[in-house]
Amino acid sequence: MTAPTIVDLDALLAPFYDAETPPDGWRVGTEAEKFGVHRRTGQPLSYDGDDGIVQVLHRLVERCGWRAEPEYDGGPVIALRRGQASVTLEPGGQLELSGAPLRTIHETRAELTDHLRELREACADLDVAWLGLGFHPTATQADLPWVPKLRYGVMREYLPTRGPMALDMMRRTCTVQANLDYADEADAMRKLRVSLRLSALLTAMFANSPFVEGVRTGERSHRAKVWLHMDPDRSGLLPFAWKEGGSYRDYVEWALDVPMFLIKRDGGRILRNTGQTFRAFMRDGFEGTDATLADWRGHLMTLFPEVRLKNTLEIRGADSQGLDLACALPALCKGVLYDARALDAAEALAERFDYAAVEAARPAIAATGLAATLCGRRVAAWAGDLLEIAEAGLARIDDRDADGRDERVHLAPLRALIEREATPADALLAAIDPRRALAPQLFEHALA
Repeated sequence: MTAPTIVDLDALLAPFYDAETPPDGWRVGTEAEKFGVHRRTGQPLSYDGDDGIVQVLHRLVERCGWRAEPEYDGGPVIALRRGQASVTLEPGGQLELSGAPLRTIHETRAELTDHLRELREACADLDVAWLGLGFHPTATQADLPWVPKLRYGVMREYLPTRGPMALDMMRRTCTVQANLDYADEADAMRKLRVSLRLSALLTAMFANSPFVEGVRTGERSHRAKVWLHMDPDRSGLLPFAWKEGGSYRDYVEWALDVPMFLIKRDGGRILRNTGQTFRAFMRDGFEGTDATLADWRGHLMTLFPEVRLKNTLEIRGADSQGLDLACALPALCKGVLYDARALDAAEALAERFDYAAVEAARPAIAATGLAATLCGRRVAAWAGDLLEIAEAGLARIDDRDADGRDERVHLAPLRALIEREATPADALLAAIDPRRALAPQLFEHALA
């Protein structure tokens, strides 16, 4: 059956209106990426082979009830699905759990714990470890595989023409991400505006990538540095969204003018189309192909701002973490964005930052984390304010676990760091002895 073509701009608003959810249905989804490495050698996993990523995926299918999902009939395995959760692969073989939308962060903790247990059991005889860091601590580009997802081949050729660190972004970075709901257009655009203004604080609070190719760089988040050198058409802080009273159409107008990657059709057939914006594709078509709503939804997936609007609001600016801090990110976002008083307070905090100041501070935040300065004040102090807002929001929401603890328990590890004005990278650097081999120590201190 042929998908209907897009006839006007109003059709492009449908994915956002369709996603609107009343507050009693709000959930949080958590995405957690990790690097797989061989314990014996410290080398990354290959894509295929007896001890590669595909073997891990097959074991998860056979032993844990996941279902393999090739990108097209007969295509290679690049994803798994079970219920509302999925396991996917990033371009360099990074493995990501895209968690189900869950009501409480207690459930998120259980989901991530189960996922990591399944991975350990599936890899027990492969001697594989999974690292929760923002940038691969040891691998060179030459060490890493290429996952055969259709769009990755296009990105591999196109993105390096738009930014010098594009391949590092694709293959050597990992994040933890929180996905949140919105009630209506005003709520979505308000949350987008506040989250973008505060995103640099989140980057500092969760900075966790101080090693590159086995060497201490002196940075706290090399991943954040990489993202400063990515395709400016599709990344960054979205200055148009910093104004009050924004609309879905504002986001659509921006997305329309971002160049495309490809057009997918049945049977794994693709048309490479990096020379045309989606606006031009809608108007002119491409090689006899007209734009469909499925093409539009696919295009939205190729946009990589620090906060992304789709069927959820995606908070994307944090480095990957170990289990405790991986849960702290969605807890922080829930506390800030799902409690009305907390959102008011966060908005008041965010209004103290203008776009130029935040953009100018991003390199220093990547380099020094909480020690950087923003608007004349240390980022550590701003981060402390934001953490207090989140804690108060979670206290009022008051979702409790079986032991009677509310969700502030998941912020406790982050609170311990912020009180010392330390990032996860600072804690890791303090734990690593530079006189000893790096890889074995990472297996002690940087597991996902």
